[in-house]
Amino acid sequence: MSHGPRSGLAAVSSALLAMSRHLEVRDVLKTIVASARELLDAQYAALGVPDDHGGFAQFVVDGVSDAQWKAIGPLPRRHGILAAMLDDAAPQRLADVRRDPRFEGWPSAHPDLVDFLGLPIRDGDEVLGALFLANKNCPKPDGACGFTEDDEELLGILAQHAAIALTNARLYERSRELTIAEERSRLAHELHDAVSQKLFSLRLTAQAAARLVDRDPARAKGELQQVAELAAEAADELRAAVVELRPAALDEDGLVATLRTQVQVLDRAHSARVTFTGHGVRALPAAQEEAVLRVAQEALHNALRHSGGTHVDVILERRGNGAVLRVGDDGGGFDPHTVRRAGRHLGLVSMRDRASGVGGRLTVESAPGKGTTIEMEVPGG
Repeated sequence: MSHGPRSGLAAVSSALLAMSRHLEVRDVLKTIVASARELLDAQYAALGVPDDHGGFAQFVVDGVSDAQWKAIGPLPRRHGILAAMLDDAAPQRLADVRRDPRFEGWPSAHPDLVDFLGLPIRDGDEVLGALFLANKNCPKPDGACGFTEDDEELLGILAQHAAIALTNARLYERSRELTIAEERSRLAHELHDAVSQKLFSLRLTAQAAARLVDRDPARAKGELQQVAELAAEAADELRAAVVELRPAALDEDGLVATLRTQVQVLDRAHSARVTFTGHGVRALPAAQEEAVLRVAQEALHNALRHSGGTHVDVILERRGNGAVLRVGDDGGGFDPHTVRRAGRHLGLVSMRDRASGVGGRLTVESAPGKGTTIEMEVPGG
């Protein structure tokens, strides 16, 4: 089977791996379309995800420039050939789509499509989308379709794997939505149970102080001190509640970029030199990434506040399917056994709990005058 410059099993394998690598639905759609167009050596490719109102919720194209796509106008409706692909399980392979009785014309800015190959992407009985290619880059004698039976078979294989990748991406996005909803609910409860009560007490105390200012300034001063203490407690509890939220930057930028950004901010804010190095780390499951970030934050806090060092190095490296985080400083160090006996943990207990909670392990290397290194290893998915 020959399909242009990227033909053969290696090209197919590369395309399937690329599909499975993404978790966002939009990224999966783009990868499917680009992979199909490249493998079958077509000029244009598109994939439409139907909505419940006769149109498309998403429509991704490849081979069309941004300017062309803008000029084409609104997303197409489900009619003609597009409707046939969504309603009929049979592939649509045409020598000239313009001569098909179901052809209903294109917008004036739409590129001319001639030979055409399309089929639905299905998950069981559910139609997830319609995938099609047009204008195969090859000679077309006597008006014959450039797309072959081999092309049709290959596109069918891609569509089967695309259904799996798209379903997984949808499940991921749904699970993330549920996680966000759960976090919001938890935060609301904590704010109501703790912070809101503190704020209520603060308001009452402030009102009492206002009434005492003229007739008993000494008592008013005492009430105002209480106001300050309550405000500080409320701020601490609010901070504690918010810190437990999964950082949005993890979902948007990934672990490596999030760590790098936080290190850069700390490097500017402190006199100690703070550096970050990342080596070939793959995306980890959400729980592992969050645990690594939290441990890094705690270790950095300890190093910058307590070590007295001039350098703090954060290193994140790939290890197997997982990753290893190391946060090291050149500060005064400490005896971990002495700290444990004195009841001062420097956050080590919470860091170990976070590591073990995701199947990882945490080790601490430190001695007086020797600096400190916190190492956390986590498995992959």
